[in-house]
Amino acid sequence: MTALTLSTAAVPGLRADAIVIGVAKGSAAKSQGPVVAPGAESVDQAYDGRLAGVLETLGASGAEGEVTKLPAPAGFKAPLVVAVGLGAQPGKDSGYGTEALRKAAGVAARALAGSKKAAFALPLTDAADAGAVAEGVLLGAYSFDAYKDNGDSAKNGKSGKGPLAEAALLGGKPRDKAYKAAVERATAVAEELNRARDLINTPPNDLDPEAFAAVALTAAKEHGIKVQVLDEKALAKGGYGGILGVGAGSAAGPRLVKLSYTSSRAKKHLALVGKGITYDSGGISLKPAGHNETMKCDMSGAAAVFAAVVAAARLGLEVNVTGWLALAENMPSGSATRPGDVLRMFSGKTVEVLNTDAEGRLVLADALWAASQEKPDAIVDVATLTGAMVLALGNRTFGIMANDDAFRSAVHEAAEEAGEPAWQMPLPEHLRKGMDSATADIANMGERMGGGLVAGLFLREFVGEGITWAHIDIAGPAFNEGGPFGYTPKGGTGSAVRTLVRLAERAASGDLV
Repeated sequence: MTALTLSTAAVPGLRADAIVIGVAKGSAAKSQGPVVAPGAESVDQAYDGRLAGVLETLGASGAEGEVTKLPAPAGFKAPLVVAVGLGAQPGKDSGYGTEALRKAAGVAARALAGSKKAAFALPLTDAADAGAVAEGVLLGAYSFDAYKDNGDSAKNGKSGKGPLAEAALLGGKPRDKAYKAAVERATAVAEELNRARDLINTPPNDLDPEAFAAVALTAAKEHGIKVQVLDEKALAKGGYGGILGVGAGSAAGPRLVKLSYTSSRAKKHLALVGKGITYDSGGISLKPAGHNETMKCDMSGAAAVFAAVVAAARLGLEVNVTGWLALAENMPSGSATRPGDVLRMFSGKTVEVLNTDAEGRLVLADALWAASQEKPDAIVDVATLTGAMVLALGNRTFGIMANDDAFRSAVHEAAEEAGEPAWQMPLPEHLRKGMDSATADIANMGERMGGGLVAGLFLREFVGEGITWAHIDIAGPAFNEGGPFGYTPKGGTGSAVRTLVRLAERAASGDLV
């Protein structure tokens, strides 16, 4: 993990491999080129005030995600200047915004892989900006190389470059409590989010439900979190028909993991439920060719919940947070659940399984009912649940549904504050009838159109009466199959972790709904 420091050092005399500065897009109305952002004044001065022109000559425009490298001016200890695009220049009385800073820092950190130290001279107006840059650096520097042979980089195509080793945040205030707290928060959240990414990227032959539960046990002991793991026998004794039904076809047994972080000063209790399908073949309703290769990521919801609970513990938030990880592997075999089978869920309701590839809602249903028994102030579930949500919102935005309009808005606000693209979605009552079953209380499939909303309506059936609940479908942004962008890497992204942590913080401050 990249080491972070706050520094008030002067840029010219700072010993580092590179100085990172920000560049914004100038106003088109005034036919301006790139504009050097605050924080880089000494660099611009060393170029005799012509840095913007030099950058424009090199093709820089200040567009978001753009990186331009140039030799540092004479007299600088650092040999390189890295100019990173911040996007549109803000108004006179407004800053660049935390998300723009987070993205720029992430892009620069990734561009400086293999470097020992970089100084980030990005525009900081307050502690929140410092936290955003810190978070962007740590998330952007992430890489997953556990399965690559470091001994022969040329043979396997690996660059051999490790992540940026150290980042100094210039303009920060090392002795200011707010700045120190912002960087400490960014470190805790980013480290746990990156742990979630590691879990998502781990191949399914090494991360089955039992192995995931073992990771949770280790982390829980380290951070003073109570943990309970229900194995196959305990699940059968408790009547968890949904989790058992999904895991019935696999040689790797399912698990339900409960993580409990408690604070002596807590006035609110937030329950988080995560879908943890460590590999999803579709079961008997087998996925077609081309749809299986990334299904190790179907446990991204559980990874997000796990990371959020640990982050809450590390931050010492004054709120009780309980995480429920519903873990199973969905495989076809002679013992697998068949289309047409009826499962008796933990709630006592029966579900006719019409499609075994609609398995996530089955494990979540049991976990939601288990969470409801503790009567928390609110429940939020997170899942890579439906392809329909990807069709609706694309690959970078998750959908939010809820049984309470105010809470749905609160979750959306938390996502916006965290910098995660999200959109509020409805739960149309007329779609519920499509899940009526002649055999059971409810079927696990309904109308094809609006499938993401149908899944939300199914989950609502398993939330305890009177409990505020929201459902986050991260099927789109959970796994990035394209190239990296901003602070988001290729592969597992850790989607929703920051939103859940922000929700826990709001709950701690009494602003849950």
